[in-house]
Amino acid sequence: MREQDRSKGGRTVRHSRRLMEKRLSTIRRSDDLDSILAFERAILKHDLRHHANSQAMRTSLDNSIADLEVATRLLDAVRDPGAYRAIDAGYRMPRNRTGGVPRDEARQFFRSHATRLLNQDKSRLEESEKRVLDQRRLNMRHAEKLYTALQERALGLETDRKMGHEP
Repeated sequence: MREQDRSKGGRTVRHSRRLMEKRLSTIRRSDDLDSILAFERAILKHDLRHHANSQAMRTSLDNSIADLEVATRLLDAVRDPGAYRAIDAGYRMPRNRTGGVPRDEARQFFRSHATRLLNQDKSRLEESEKRVLDQRRLNMRHAEKLYTALQERALGLETDRKMGHEP
């Protein structure tokens, strides 16, 4: 592995991963939830096409992509307060709510995907791969925060919190 790492190809791969790491960080700092999800979707689809070498890996990537698509549809809904209030009505049990907002499928995706990435980080990977996984995990955590803020805005909780009231 050290020989491969020192080769021209190894240096090229490391350079590409550094660029990806920087791009992931830039996207996170932009606070653009759509871009965060689009970049993650592109990574997942690339991994499915080029790296899925077992049925378990294909299934995991297919599930991640499907969950991301559901999260994307909910992102569209949460931007429409009327539509999101209807969704909110389906999450009344305390175990399905956190901080006064639903733990809907989008929030479940952000959490479960961050866990998937953490599990990948536990495998034998090069340091540059682990740094990319770290950035992706940070992006999922940030995406959840951005999404939660949209939920609060859609449900009128943002104003309540600014005034010192809890939902």
